Amino acid sequence: VQLQASGGGLVQAGGSLRLSCAASGRTFRSYHVGWFRQAPGKELEFVARIRRDGSGTYYADSVKGRFTISRDNAKSAVYLQMNSLKPDDTAVYMCAVSTVVGTTTHPRDFHSWGQGTLVTVSS
Repeated sequence: VQLQASGGGLVQAGGSLRLSCAASGRTFRSYHVGWFRQAPGKELEFVARIRRDGSGTYYADSVKGRFTISRDNAKSAVYLQMNSLKPDDTAVYMCAVSTVVGTTTHPRDFHSWGQGTLVTVSS
């Protein structure tokens, strides 16, 4: 599977953005999908993940209540709705897939990393 993230941009603090992760390949519905982000000079950070059938979601504490992950398997896409954005949310956001059962958040359990999309939140 190949992934491509899009939807990033410049937004003021308190604003919203919706990121998309488009997948190619007919096996997309077989994978759990995660969103990660990497801010300048910082390590890759888990943001959210969704089960392959969309039945379960899991979030990092830093985004819980502000971000919502969803998916549309018919369109081979996963979305990340980001509300109440903060300057600390500034980062390159990337999506990846996993076959690991459970709520793993470690990047090593994900693969097929797509090219990221930059989100910049101004204060």
